[in-house]
Amino acid sequence: MFHLIAGPCVIESEEMVLAIAGEMKKITDELGIPYTFKASFDKANRTSIESFRGPGIEEGLRILQKVKDTYGLPVCTDIHEAWQAEKAAEVADILQIPAFLCRQTDLLVAAAKTGKCINIKKAQFLAPWDMKNCVDKVRASGNDNVMLCERGTTFGYNTLVVDMTGIVEMKKLGCPVVFDATHSVQKPGGKGNATGGNREMVEPLAKAALAAGADHLFMEVHPDPDHAKSDGPNMVKLADMKELLKKLQKVYLAVQE
Repeated sequence: MFHLIAGPCVIESEEMVLAIAGEMKKITDELGIPYTFKASFDKANRTSIESFRGPGIEEGLRILQKVKDTYGLPVCTDIHEAWQAEKAAEVADILQIPAFLCRQTDLLVAAAKTGKCINIKKAQFLAPWDMKNCVDKVRASGNDNVMLCERGTTFGYNTLVVDMTGIVEMKKLGCPVVFDATHSVQKPGGKGNATGGNREMVEPLAKAALAAGADHLFMEVHPDPDHAKSDGPNMVKLADMKELLKKLQKVYLAVQE
């Protein structure tokens, strides 16, 4: 079965994080889907300087540790600077490299040296085969536990497209490929001072990615996406996740040889 990495875009509060983690654990346990909780302690690449960024690394990691202690779930969080890697690795099971930063050598090397699983998001401006250099940086630093994440490619202003052949190309690099079903429906900067998106396209793109050979899925979920503090337009409503995952399971199982 595919592995699901999911949670809110950013940590808005301890209460909300625990509520989402608890509900997602219940759903994935029932469906038999391996699950890792994801949330960011800091969104350092927000469109506007006035946008909400999160609680910061100290408080954010404390909350993520509480998710682990309360539900026994592995957790994933992203890092933006090399100094954050070692500290985040004290809690996180998966360190995620943001797409905009996937070529930052110091960041990749620092993440690799923690020995944790590294999920590198493909930059919106890179071809799938260009990710070989990112993988090589991690492997050369002594870590072969690396995944690549497809999240769309820039196509004109404020627009992303997903080339499903990119999943096939990245699998040739010998890494599991994760499909980011929610960031792939973003419209970067599409609202002027914030990113837009179209969550209606999450399901068809996720189905297509699994059919194309994606090994795992990444999704951002929220109880009330329209009032989320980050990435609301592209996040899946928590109440819709169970039925969505049931459909995606059917596609995944149908294409397995």
